[in-house]
Amino acid sequence: MYENGGGAMPGSGFDEWVAAFEAEKARREWIADPEWGHGVELPAVVVRSLQKFQVGEDGDGANLRAKADLAGDAAYSAAVRLFVDEERNHARLLAELLGAAGAPLLDGHWSDRIFVRVRRLLGLRTELMVLMVAELVAVEYYRSLRDGLADPLAREVTGRILRDERRHIPFHVQRLRQSFGEIAPSARPFAQLAWLLLALAGALFVAVDHGPALHAVRASRGRFLGAVARHARVVGARMAAREGRAVADPQAG
Repeated sequence: MYENGGGAMPGSGFDEWVAAFEAEKARREWIADPEWGHGVELPAVVVRSLQKFQVGEDGDGANLRAKADLAGDAAYSAAVRLFVDEERNHARLLAELLGAAGAPLLDGHWSDRIFVRVRRLLGLRTELMVLMVAELVAVEYYRSLRDGLADPLAREVTGRILRDERRHIPFHVQRLRQSFGEIAPSARPFAQLAWLLLALAGALFVAVDHGPALHAVRASRGRFLGAVARHARVVGARMAAREGRAVADPQAG
């Protein structure tokens, strides 16, 4: 299976994503930060869970940026850098939220180290597929916290992050759809199966590791797994879809 995931892609459509990311950056600079001074009350299990997610959001994206550069599409490379900036802003928001709760940040966590090693194993396609799993998990995780926490500051922060994570999924789908198009037709069902197994494995890991936090916001492990699995099937169909075939996204809106 060809792994690099593409050469130059003139007119690939990522200029629109650059504009969208830049517009979102301008919006972030215009709106005020949440009122951190009000403090926040969080269950201890949620604090421990957010500490781990904060580590996962905090990175410079150097490996992803390097692979994006090798793809030969300047617009895509620019969009990836803006995407990384948004993820780093999520780390900042979570750090501020934890600070408002009086909780320290973690220097690192073994789960994040495993995740980073797996997504760096091969080329851009593999990195994006693993990253996409993280995005799907994040959407359901932050939605669960936003809807299940009583504290208004925590709801605002998780809602802001959720809004971004939902936008990131179609961004990665567009690039992975191009990459899937380079795979021989006979191999695409196997690529889809690999994607689904990867997504389920990632969701299961988070459901187990963060289960107490999910329970604290009245979101069961089973419900979490089911939501991620349904979204993963739709995303897999969108990545493998032929041109002109539309597949609805259940998380849109």
